[in-house]
Amino acid sequence: MKVAEVMSTAVEFTAGDVPVKEAAELMGELDVGALPIGTATALEGIVTDRDLLFRVVAAGLDPKGTLVRDVASRAVIACREADDLQVAMDLMAANHIRRLPVMDDHGAVCGWVTLADISRKLLVESRDLQGALSRITEAGRAPD
Repeated sequence: MKVAEVMSTAVEFTAGDVPVKEAAELMGELDVGALPIGTATALEGIVTDRDLLFRVVAAGLDPKGTLVRDVASRAVIACREADDLQVAMDLMAANHIRRLPVMDDHGAVCGWVTLADISRKLLVESRDLQGALSRITEAGRAPD
């Protein structure tokens, strides 16, 4: 299975020079845990809910006065849309991350893949996994 079969192509970006309060509000509106910073052709970093929690809230910074670029993760780990899904999963596991920007052949962001996307796809397509989960669920139920 290829990354392109699982990824979302709807990617919202935020600018690095906006206050983290605005980025957090956008994340809430979109119901996402991270936003890429910049544009599809100029990815500057990624800001995650964890970045906001630890680098702003826990540090006692003002979310209205702190810029996204000042708290974002700069080392961007990405995969390609033509990569096998296992490549994306290996990157996530090795780097302890839950989401990856997906790049096209020209190096532009063309999608976003998350652990949730992968889990849903694998669960839907794996009869063995569905059967195992069903057996676990049934084993945990009390008899009538």
